[in-house]
Amino acid sequence: MSKTIIISNRLPLQVSIENNELEVTPSVGGLATGLKSFHKDGDSIWIGWPGLTEEEIPAHLKDEVQKKAKEENCVALHLTSDEIDGFYYGFSNRTIWPLFHYFMEYTESDDDYWRYYKQVNQKYADEILKHYEDGDVIWVHDYQLLLVPNMIREKAPDAIIGFFNHIPFPSYEVFRTLPWRDEVLQGVLGADLIGFHTYDYERHFLSSVSRILRYQVDFNEITLPDRIVKVDSFPMGIDYKKFEQAALDHFESTSADQSELQRRLDHHLEATPDAKMILSIDRLDYTKGIAHRIRAYEYFLDKNPEYIEKVRLVMLAVPSRSNVPQYRRLKREIDELVGRINGKFSTVSWTPIWYFYRSMPFENLIDLYTTCDIALLTPIRDGMNLVAKEYIATRTNKKGVLILSEMAGAAHEMNEALIINPNNFEQISEALKTAIEMPEEEQIERNKMLQKRLRRYSVEKWAEDFMKSLKGTKENRDSFKSIRVTSEISQEMMNQFQNAKKRVLFIDYDGTLVNFVDKPENARPDSDLKELIRTLNSQENTDVILISGRDKNTLGTWWKDVPVELISEHGVWMRQIDGEWELSENVKSEWMDAVRPVIENFVDRTPGTFIEEKNYSLAWHYRKADPELGEIRANELSNVLKELISNRGLSVLEGNKVLEIKSSGVNKGKASSKKLVGKDYDFIFAIGDDWTDEYMFQDLPETSYTVKVGIKKTSARYYVEGTSKVRDLLEKFKENM
Repeated sequence: MSKTIIISNRLPLQVSIENNELEVTPSVGGLATGLKSFHKDGDSIWIGWPGLTEEEIPAHLKDEVQKKAKEENCVALHLTSDEIDGFYYGFSNRTIWPLFHYFMEYTESDDDYWRYYKQVNQKYADEILKHYEDGDVIWVHDYQLLLVPNMIREKAPDAIIGFFNHIPFPSYEVFRTLPWRDEVLQGVLGADLIGFHTYDYERHFLSSVSRILRYQVDFNEITLPDRIVKVDSFPMGIDYKKFEQAALDHFESTSADQSELQRRLDHHLEATPDAKMILSIDRLDYTKGIAHRIRAYEYFLDKNPEYIEKVRLVMLAVPSRSNVPQYRRLKREIDELVGRINGKFSTVSWTPIWYFYRSMPFENLIDLYTTCDIALLTPIRDGMNLVAKEYIATRTNKKGVLILSEMAGAAHEMNEALIINPNNFEQISEALKTAIEMPEEEQIERNKMLQKRLRRYSVEKWAEDFMKSLKGTKENRDSFKSIRVTSEISQEMMNQFQNAKKRVLFIDYDGTLVNFVDKPENARPDSDLKELIRTLNSQENTDVILISGRDKNTLGTWWKDVPVELISEHGVWMRQIDGEWELSENVKSEWMDAVRPVIENFVDRTPGTFIEEKNYSLAWHYRKADPELGEIRANELSNVLKELISNRGLSVLEGNKVLEIKSSGVNKGKASSKKLVGKDYDFIFAIGDDWTDEYMFQDLPETSYTVKVGIKKTSARYYVEGTSKVRDLLEKFKENM
C-alpha cells in the first residue's frame, strides 16, 4: 500500500537527554503542530532531524533515538555539528531567511554555507529514497530543503513530489541577488506541485522562474522539457478544534486548576478591572517587527496619555537562533526598549509592558489568548502567522480585537481584523485606540466571520487540498494526448524503419535539432549534427528533409556541404539536393511595407526584441526581452496584426518566443504533404517543437510517426523531452539502417 513521506528540517518531536536517559516529547508550534493531525491520521512517515547533533547523542543511545522516532512513525536523520552550523545556522538562516524576508543587509553569501546546504539536502534526499517505494507520495517542506525535490527526481523520475514553502518568496528583483539562484530554482522545480501561502509569493516565484531560467509560464503552470510543474497557493490553517476546545476547557477549570501565570493575570485584572490587556506573541526574530511594535506602543501612550494605567502590553518573545549575531543584537535592543519605556511610564501600581523572554507550554499560551482583549501582531514580513488564527479560535465568547500587519500572509484571509502597515506608528496607534474603544457588538460581528472562515479552512483542509492537488498532477501526466517515446516505442519505430521499403524523415531545425539561442544566427549546426544528417540521407530509399521557418539564405549556407533536401520559411522555398531554391507557392511580399512599421514600433517599445526579415515573411523575436513584458507585448502585437491583416490572405504564427506574419496558404503541413505526392513511402516520420509544426502533424497520414519536442498540447502521437533526445532518436535510425 502506498504511503505519504513527509520531510522537514525538524521532526515533530523534541529529543533531549536528561541524566543519560532519552526524553522524547511532541514539538509545539509551526509546522509540527500544523501537520501533526494529518501525520497521525494518515499512512505516513516523517523524516527529519531530531534536534541533537551526532556528537550530542551518546553511541549507546543512537539506536534508542531511532526506536523512539519509529514509535511516532518518524525517521531520525542525524547531522553533525558542522553540518548544523553550515546548513542550518549558515545558509538556511543567514542567507535564505533574511533574503526571502527582504532583509538584504543581513544576507550572507558564503561558499562554505552553500557547500553544507547542498551536502545536507543530499543527505535528506538519500534518506527519502531509502524509504520510497513506487506509488508513494513525497511532501517536502520549507526553505531548508529547497534542493531536495530535484535530488529525488534525478533518482526517481516518476515519483510524485510536492514542495511547500512556509516563508515568503521574494520578488524577482530581490531573489536574483542570490548567487546560487539557478540551482535553487532548479531544485524546487523537481516537484510536481509547489505550494505557497499566498498568491503574491506564487507570483514572485513564477516571475523568477520565467526571468531567470526562461521557462515558459502559462498562468500557474511551468513547462519543463520533460514535465509540467504546477504552482498554487494554499493558505495554511490551524487545528481549530484543538484551540477552541482548549479555550472552553480553560473557562470551565476551577481556581485550583489554574496555572501560576493565570493567577498573575487575574490579579492584574482585579486590580485594574477596566484596563485592556494587549497581547504580543512572537519568536524573537527581526522579521517580526517587535522593536517597531514597542516603539509604536510608546507613540500611542505619548499621544493618548489618558490610557496610561488603562492598558498593558503582555509581550512574549520566544528565544530563537540565539547564536546568530543579529538575533543577539535584537535581544539587547528589545531589553533596552522595554526597560526604557517601563521606566518612562511606570507608576506605583502599573507597568506598561509585561515582558517574557522564554518558551511557554501550550496551557500558558491558552491563558494568554483567552485573557487578553487585544492581539497586536505587526511582523515586517511573515509567511503566514498562525498566532493570529490561534488567537481568534480561542475567542469563544467572540469578543476581542485582532490588529494584524498587512505584511503577514494571514492578512489576506483575515480582512475583518484591523489591518495595519507595521512601519506606520500613527496607523498602529489609531488601530490600538479603535480596538480599545470598539463596541462589543462590532467585535462579535467581526470575529463571527473570522471564526467561520478559520473553522472551515483548518489545517486538515489545507493538507487535504494540497494532497488532492498533488495527486491530481499524476492524472495530468497521464492525460497528455501524446505518449513519451519509451524504449519500447523506440524499438517498435526502429523495426518499422528497418522493414520499410521507402522512408521519409521531416525534421524541424530550431528547438528540434538545436536548442534556441538569444541570437538566431548563433544556432549553427555542429559537425556531429551535419555528419548525422549526411549519414541518414545517404541510406538507399531514405529521404531526409529539413523543414524550417529559417530564411533560405541562412538555411542554405549552413547546409551547403550536406546533400539534404531543404524547405525554408515554413514551406515558401524548396531546394532539392544539389539544386536551386524554388518557390513552392505563388506568394506576395507587397504587404510587408505596410506591416513593417507596426512591428518596428513594438521593437522600439520592447527592449531586447528585433525584426527578422525573410523573403516573404516578417518575424518579431522577443526571446531576449523581459519575459513578462515580452508576453504582454506579443499578445498586444498579435491582436494588432490580426486586425491589420484581416482579409489579406495573411496569418500570424505564434512560435517559441517569436511572432511571424506570412501567407495563410503556406505552412509546413502543405509543404510536407506535397512531398508525399507520387511517392510510395511506407515509413513517414516527422518531428518538431512548436505550433508551426502542428500543421505537419495534422496533415500527414495517421500512420505517420509524429513526434513533438517537449511536453506541450499537440496533435503529434508521441513526444521526446528535448534536443538531446531528438539526437538520440536519430542516432538509433542511423544504427538501424
